[in-house]
Amino acid sequence: MNTPSPSESEVQPAPVAPARPRRIRLFALVAVLALTADIVSKCIVVANISPTDEIRLIGGALVLVQARNSGAAFSLGTGMTVLLTRVALAVALVIVRAASRLRSAGWAVALGLVLGGALGNLVDRFFRAPSPGKGHVVDWITVFPNNHWTFPTFNLADSCITIGGCLAVLMSLRNIDLQGRRGGEAEPERPADG
Repeated sequence: MNTPSPSESEVQPAPVAPARPRRIRLFALVAVLALTADIVSKCIVVANISPTDEIRLIGGALVLVQARNSGAAFSLGTGMTVLLTRVALAVALVIVRAASRLRSAGWAVALGLVLGGALGNLVDRFFRAPSPGKGHVVDWITVFPNNHWTFPTFNLADSCITIGGCLAVLMSLRNIDLQGRRGGEAEPERPADG
Protein backbone atom coordinates (compact mmCIF):
# COMPACT_ATOMS: atom_id res chain seq x y z
CA MET A 1 0.00 0.00 0.00
CA ASN A 2 1.42 3.33 -1.04
CA THR A 3 1.12 6.26 1.31
CA PRO A 4 0.62 9.59 -0.33
CA SER A 5 3.54 11.97 0.02
CA PRO A 6 2.69 15.33 1.53
CA SER A 7 2.32 18.19 -0.90
CA GLU A 8 4.84 21.00 -0.78
CA SER A 9 2.34 23.21 1.03
CA GLU A 10 2.06 20.66 3.86
CA VAL A 11 5.83 20.37 4.46
CA GLN A 12 6.80 22.31 7.57
CA PRO A 13 9.94 24.45 7.32
CA ALA A 14 12.78 23.83 9.75
CA PRO A 15 12.43 25.85 12.95
CA VAL A 16 14.18 29.20 12.81
CA ALA A 17 15.88 30.63 15.89
CA PRO A 18 13.94 33.47 17.53
CA ALA A 19 14.49 36.88 16.04
CA ARG A 20 17.55 38.82 17.18
CA PRO A 21 15.60 41.69 18.81
CA ARG A 22 14.19 39.32 21.48
CA ARG A 23 17.65 38.03 22.36
CA ILE A 24 19.15 41.52 22.34
CA ARG A 25 16.37 42.68 24.70
CA LEU A 26 17.14 39.73 27.00
CA PHE A 27 20.86 40.57 26.86
CA ALA A 28 20.17 44.25 27.67
CA LEU A 29 17.73 43.39 30.48
CA VAL A 30 20.21 41.02 32.15
CA ALA A 31 23.02 43.60 31.83
CA VAL A 32 20.87 46.40 33.30
CA LEU A 33 19.66 44.20 36.18
CA ALA A 34 23.22 43.09 37.00
CA LEU A 35 24.52 46.68 36.85
CA THR A 36 21.64 48.03 38.95
CA ALA A 37 21.95 45.30 41.61
CA ASP A 38 25.69 45.95 41.86
CA ILE A 39 25.40 49.74 42.16
CA VAL A 40 22.54 49.58 44.68
CA SER A 41 24.31 46.96 46.83
CA LYS A 42 27.53 49.00 46.90
CA CYS A 43 25.63 52.17 47.87
CA ILE A 44 23.93 50.30 50.73
CA VAL A 45 27.25 48.88 51.92
CA VAL A 46 29.07 52.23 51.81
CA ALA A 47 26.20 53.91 53.67
CA ASN A 48 25.79 51.23 56.36
CA ILE A 49 29.05 49.33 56.90
CA SER A 50 32.19 51.15 58.00
CA PRO A 51 35.58 49.88 56.78
CA THR A 52 36.23 48.45 60.27
CA ASP A 53 32.88 46.62 60.63
CA GLU A 54 32.26 42.93 60.01
CA ILE A 55 28.72 41.56 59.85
CA ARG A 56 28.78 37.80 60.32
CA LEU A 57 25.90 35.76 58.92
CA ILE A 58 25.12 32.01 58.68
CA GLY A 59 27.24 31.15 61.70
CA GLY A 60 30.15 33.20 60.37
CA ALA A 61 30.31 31.41 57.01
CA LEU A 62 29.33 34.67 55.26
CA VAL A 63 30.83 38.00 56.28
CA LEU A 64 29.81 41.42 54.99
CA VAL A 65 32.53 44.09 55.06
CA GLN A 66 33.49 47.23 53.19
CA ALA A 67 36.79 46.87 51.37
CA ARG A 68 38.34 48.87 48.53
CA ASN A 69 40.06 46.99 45.72
CA SER A 70 42.43 48.59 43.23
CA GLY A 71 42.75 45.26 41.40
CA ALA A 72 40.51 42.96 39.42
CA ALA A 73 37.86 40.50 40.55
CA PHE A 74 38.62 38.75 43.84
CA SER A 75 41.46 41.23 44.57
CA LEU A 76 43.68 39.92 41.76
CA GLY A 77 46.01 42.38 40.01
CA THR A 78 46.08 44.91 42.85
CA GLY A 79 47.79 48.10 41.75
CA MET A 80 46.98 47.68 38.05
CA THR A 81 43.90 49.94 38.13
CA VAL A 82 44.52 51.93 34.94
CA LEU A 83 45.27 48.80 32.88
CA LEU A 84 42.25 46.99 34.33
CA THR A 85 40.02 49.97 33.49
CA ARG A 86 41.18 49.85 29.86
CA VAL A 87 40.74 46.09 29.64
CA ALA A 88 37.22 46.32 31.10
CA LEU A 89 36.30 49.01 28.57
CA ALA A 90 37.63 46.87 25.71
CA VAL A 91 35.73 43.80 26.98
CA ALA A 92 32.52 45.83 27.24
CA LEU A 93 32.90 47.06 23.66
CA VAL A 94 33.58 43.54 22.34
CA ILE A 95 30.52 42.19 24.16
CA VAL A 96 28.24 44.94 22.84
CA ARG A 97 29.50 44.27 19.32
CA ALA A 98 28.95 40.51 19.69
CA ALA A 99 25.43 41.11 20.99
CA SER A 100 24.31 42.23 17.52
CA ARG A 101 24.60 38.58 16.37
CA LEU A 102 22.73 37.01 19.31
CA ARG A 103 20.08 34.38 18.68
CA SER A 104 20.88 32.19 21.69
CA ALA A 105 19.15 32.84 25.02
CA GLY A 106 22.04 31.17 26.89
CA TRP A 107 24.59 33.45 25.27
CA ALA A 108 22.33 36.49 25.83
CA VAL A 109 22.25 35.76 29.57
CA ALA A 110 25.99 34.96 29.75
CA LEU A 111 27.08 38.09 27.90
CA GLY A 112 24.53 40.24 29.75
CA LEU A 113 25.91 39.09 33.11
CA VAL A 114 29.52 39.73 32.07
CA LEU A 115 28.67 43.16 30.63
CA GLY A 116 26.61 44.20 33.66
CA GLY A 117 29.38 43.09 36.03
CA ALA A 118 32.11 44.79 34.01
CA LEU A 119 30.11 48.03 33.90
CA GLY A 120 29.40 47.82 37.64
CA ASN A 121 33.10 47.73 38.44
CA LEU A 122 33.82 50.40 35.80
CA VAL A 123 31.39 52.75 37.53
CA ASP A 124 33.55 52.44 40.66
CA ARG A 125 36.74 52.92 38.65
CA PHE A 126 35.43 56.18 37.21
CA PHE A 127 33.49 57.63 40.15
CA ARG A 128 35.26 56.51 43.33
CA ALA A 129 38.48 57.70 44.99
CA PRO A 130 41.30 58.20 44.40
CA SER A 131 40.55 59.59 40.90
CA PRO A 132 38.59 58.97 37.68
CA GLY A 133 39.93 55.90 35.87
CA LYS A 134 41.89 54.91 38.98
CA GLY A 135 39.02 54.46 41.44
CA HIS A 136 38.98 51.55 43.82
CA VAL A 137 36.11 49.06 43.54
CA VAL A 138 33.90 48.43 46.58
CA ASP A 139 34.06 44.76 47.57
CA TRP A 140 31.85 43.60 50.40
CA ILE A 141 31.30 39.83 50.51
CA THR A 142 33.59 37.14 51.84
CA VAL A 143 32.78 33.51 52.55
CA PHE A 144 34.17 30.90 54.93
CA PRO A 145 36.75 33.13 56.66
CA ASN A 146 39.04 31.46 59.16
CA ASN A 147 42.48 32.00 60.66
CA HIS A 148 44.38 30.12 57.96
CA TRP A 149 42.61 30.98 54.73
CA THR A 150 40.01 33.52 53.62
CA PHE A 151 38.24 33.54 50.28
CA PRO A 152 38.94 36.86 48.52
CA THR A 153 36.43 39.62 49.16
CA PHE A 154 34.16 40.26 46.17
CA ASN A 155 30.96 42.04 45.09
CA LEU A 156 27.90 41.34 42.95
CA ALA A 157 29.69 42.54 39.80
CA ASP A 158 32.43 39.95 40.35
CA SER A 159 29.75 37.30 40.91
CA CYS A 160 27.95 38.26 37.68
CA ILE A 161 31.20 38.15 35.71
CA THR A 162 32.05 34.73 37.16
CA ILE A 163 28.58 33.24 36.59
CA GLY A 164 28.40 34.72 33.07
CA GLY A 165 31.87 33.37 32.30
CA CYS A 166 30.94 29.90 33.56
CA LEU A 167 27.77 29.96 31.46
CA ALA A 168 29.80 31.02 28.40
CA VAL A 169 32.22 28.11 29.00
CA LEU A 170 29.26 25.73 29.30
CA MET A 171 27.77 27.05 26.03
CA SER A 172 31.16 26.63 24.35
CA LEU A 173 31.60 23.10 25.71
CA ARG A 174 28.17 22.25 24.34
CA ASN A 175 29.41 23.71 21.04
CA ILE A 176 26.63 26.33 20.85
CA ASP A 177 27.48 29.56 19.06
CA LEU A 178 25.96 33.05 19.40
CA GLN A 179 23.41 32.13 16.75
CA GLY A 180 22.17 29.23 18.90
CA ARG A 181 23.53 26.60 16.49
CA ARG A 182 25.53 23.59 17.50
CA GLY A 183 28.94 23.45 15.84
CA GLY A 184 28.82 22.39 12.21
CA GLU A 185 25.12 23.09 11.72
CA ALA A 186 24.25 25.30 8.81
CA GLU A 187 22.20 28.40 9.51
CA PRO A 188 18.50 27.61 9.01
CA GLU A 189 17.07 28.87 5.74
CA ARG A 190 14.61 31.68 5.99
CA PRO A 191 11.40 31.51 4.01
CA ALA A 192 11.43 33.83 1.03
CA ASP A 193 9.19 36.87 1.23
CA GLY A 194 6.35 36.37 -1.14
